[in-house]
Amino acid sequence: MVYAVGKIKDIFNGQGITDAVHTQDNMDGVDKTIAAMGQHHQRGLIFTNLVDFDAKFGHRNNPEGYANALVEFDRRMPEIMDALAEDDVLVITADHGNDPTTPSTDHSREYVPILITGKPVRHQVHIGVRETFADLAATIADILGVKPPPQGVSFKPMIMA
Repeated sequence: MVYAVGKIKDIFNGQGITDAVHTQDNMDGVDKTIAAMGQHHQRGLIFTNLVDFDAKFGHRNNPEGYANALVEFDRRMPEIMDALAEDDVLVITADHGNDPTTPSTDHSREYVPILITGKPVRHQVHIGVRETFADLAATIADILGVKPPPQGVSFKPMIMA
């Protein structure tokens, strides 16, 4: 099961998506993600895109809006954490950087953070700078026990017992 929240279905042209819902903004995306966490008890992936960080603030060089969006998201983290089931793994990352303080409105950074938590996840593990972002896809496939992608190296052994 792959439940897509936000524009994920559009990004992947519907490929591999079991069900999807579009969102109005970041907080609607958080609301719909939390709702999905409560409804989808089968093994699978809830894949959420909070588009405002990119479209409303990064590409528009709006650091104040970006900062406020981070604060709004941070305030919602306790709800997200409370919605995690015993065996859930939460990954927070971005597909690219988009620094709203640079003169350009294009994607601006090569590296993005990958924050991983959940009861099955070891605490305070540093996964280092990965050779490719495909490592995250390989790790998710490894966690779900599905066929790995052709690129990437799973770091599941580093983060989970």
